[in-house]
Amino acid sequence: MDKQNNLLILILTIGVFGILTTEMGVIGILPLIADHFQISVSKAGLLVSLFALAVAVSGPIMPLLFSGINRKTVMLLVLGIFIVGNIVSMFTSSFTVLLIARVIPAIFHPIYCSLALTVAAASVSQEEAPKAVSKVILGVTAGMILGVPITNYIAGATSLEMAMLFFAIVNAVAFIATLVFVPSMPVKERLSYGAQVSVLKKPLTWLAIATVIFIGSAISSINTFIAEYLETVTNVSGNTLTLALLILGLASLIGNLVGGRLLTRNAMKAAIAFPIVLGIVHLLSFLTGTSIGPMMITILLWGILFAIGNNISQYWITSAAPEAPDFANGLFLSCGNLGVTMGTAVGGLFISGMGVQYIVLGGIVFLILSLVSILLRSYLYNPAKKHLTN
Repeated sequence: MDKQNNLLILILTIGVFGILTTEMGVIGILPLIADHFQISVSKAGLLVSLFALAVAVSGPIMPLLFSGINRKTVMLLVLGIFIVGNIVSMFTSSFTVLLIARVIPAIFHPIYCSLALTVAAASVSQEEAPKAVSKVILGVTAGMILGVPITNYIAGATSLEMAMLFFAIVNAVAFIATLVFVPSMPVKERLSYGAQVSVLKKPLTWLAIATVIFIGSAISSINTFIAEYLETVTNVSGNTLTLALLILGLASLIGNLVGGRLLTRNAMKAAIAFPIVLGIVHLLSFLTGTSIGPMMITILLWGILFAIGNNISQYWITSAAPEAPDFANGLFLSCGNLGVTMGTAVGGLFISGMGVQYIVLGGIVFLILSLVSILLRSYLYNPAKKHLTN
């Protein structure tokens, strides 16, 4: 049984990695996409922001609508849609078609990822659930950040089309593994739509939503344009750029493990410290962004902290609504991607109005907002501190 659970969690992790790589992998190739379609980098950024906006809109809705359907069937459906979307992206010569081929799968994105987190937790004992969930989040984090240098390398070594093919292959691997190895998973018991949505009546849930949006915005305002930042400000390209993005991705895997431990020890202290520490790193990058050596250290710190932020966000919203885990995970994905949309838009405005090097200032603004919302929760819900630190 343990082997079956481990295999299931591995397949779920591959699945979320494929889906998140499809979403975020284009970050590393935005300049190439801009050149290929003869558009600006800011316009190419729509591939990230509109995808994220679609996830943000569908996040609270789609997991609810599909919550009563056999989970294996749902997983295969979502992975199949992503495969088709990536194949269309390979062959299109129209930027509009490319946008459509990404937005349609994005609508189904929250179904799989929310399902993966819930199934992972339900597949093991209650004591082992956090560990199982952290493995799936590892796939989310790896897809968000490690997928960027992989995509950048493939596009640089071969072509833009081969990078799109990589997305399709990863999703196809998860599809085949699900089809062959995952047993049928009919839904035996589920909360009613009303019972799940009722968590929105709690002010605590809305404070958590605000925090997740601000953290997502702070991270994506930098992360979305990181390739452009390194090329323009730090003057790195080619293999050096790929190495920098790889460092970012590997550091994120470390940050995922660190984030889990910090939350276990003291969730409130970890949450309060996060925006302060990341804000300091942003300021350092603003001062040392033109130097390759210091910037590589900054990239390492960014990777670790971005992953910790992702862990904090998931915990922050599910701890605010523990009675509806499916819906809470859907909210986590929705709010995180709304943050990506906001952060990308603000980052694009800073690039257009002031220059690429000033995107870190947008990140700092969102970090200040996230700190305010975290402190507000700490102050208003002091009795919940004991729960938060368990």
